[in-house]
Amino acid sequence: MRIVVAHNRYREAQPSGENTMVDSEIGQLTAAGVEVLPFIRSSDEIPSMPKSAKALLPISPIYAPRAQQDLSRLLTEHRPDVLHLHNPYPLLSPWVVRTAHRHGVPVVQTVHNYRQVCSSGIYFRDGVICQDCKGRALAVPSIVHRCYRDSRAQSALMAATLAVHRGTWRSVDRFIALTSAIADHLTDYGIPAERIVVKPNAVPDPGAPTPLGDGFLYLARLTPEKGLDLLLDAWRRHPVGSLGTLRVAGDGELRPLVEAAAAERADVVYLGQLDRAGVRAAVEASAVVIAASMWHDVLPTVIIEALASGRPVLGTALGGIPYLVGADVAHEPAGTGPAAVASAVAGHAPPPAGPPAVPAGLLGGTAGWVVPPDPAALAAALPVARAGAALLSAPARLRYEQTFHPDVVLKRHLAIYASLTRAN
Repeated sequence: MRIVVAHNRYREAQPSGENTMVDSEIGQLTAAGVEVLPFIRSSDEIPSMPKSAKALLPISPIYAPRAQQDLSRLLTEHRPDVLHLHNPYPLLSPWVVRTAHRHGVPVVQTVHNYRQVCSSGIYFRDGVICQDCKGRALAVPSIVHRCYRDSRAQSALMAATLAVHRGTWRSVDRFIALTSAIADHLTDYGIPAERIVVKPNAVPDPGAPTPLGDGFLYLARLTPEKGLDLLLDAWRRHPVGSLGTLRVAGDGELRPLVEAAAAERADVVYLGQLDRAGVRAAVEASAVVIAASMWHDVLPTVIIEALASGRPVLGTALGGIPYLVGADVAHEPAGTGPAAVASAVAGHAPPPAGPPAVPAGLLGGTAGWVVPPDPAALAAALPVARAGAALLSAPARLRYEQTFHPDVVLKRHLAIYASLTRAN
């Protein structure tokens, strides 16, 4: 099988889980014997482009002529089975879908955000969830509010791009939705359900979980949409030390908030930006990982890393978080839902004591809990999560093994390609 993987890499100065996952998928596919032809551009190339190329940048999200020429040559020479598209902006353009179809090559796209509708891609503006552009022929609110790169001109270009390529996106042969929330987003956009497959990302298996630590870990960009201020508000509603330690890792514009909290309370520790070894150590030192997103977060990788290490997750009931912790199983394969996980765990572990009382608004999943993005609700959930961590440790690891392990995800990935090659 021969696959073209098309992706516009985000700037290296801007940490990107999407870049990491594309690289990881290419490695997994290659190791499985798939011939991968990378068709990669990088936004880091823009400053060094010649003036003639820079002159075309304003139209490149709509139509990137150089990219189409290069892709046409690649498709003609190698005749791949499938083109797999990730991010097309700004140097590839969604036009690559049309170019692939002109050459008779089916297209798969992994949907990493909401940019079919939202210029910023995250449905979040001025500290709150915003879906003002849903259902509009032209995303005028995004222009008014300068949602793309804080520029009215660039926002107007992106709004035009989304309007021009509405038909392009609807012609994609198969969409990979990372969670059920993305599947619902695509269905709402008008994509038939039979062309959507839910396939999450995978993370490497860290091995058998270590015994639970104590307290909580929050690992994310320290930006408003990730909910750091929500978490700190909830944490302050408990006496110092009553919940163990809150460890916070990451960096960003809200760093002063966590530094102030750490100076104020002995049970808040700021770890700064961590490397892979540091992340592993922080996860192992904790009992529960928190994902306090204030936006419809698509797929916070830290949740999958937590489950792989047998750490349950307390998250907000937004975006893909309920799916990840097993609180939304409508789109999952048979044998991976709550009943299956509970049965499997019961088969090799003694029956646990009953779970602690669950406060109003908190929903339990197979591998954690979700709660409305409200300080009082999160505060009420914190002691429940701490008390129930041991109960959900084994189910958290089992959910990883059944749903997010590289072997499982790769099998589903290859099946998506195979369904399109059989159809052709």
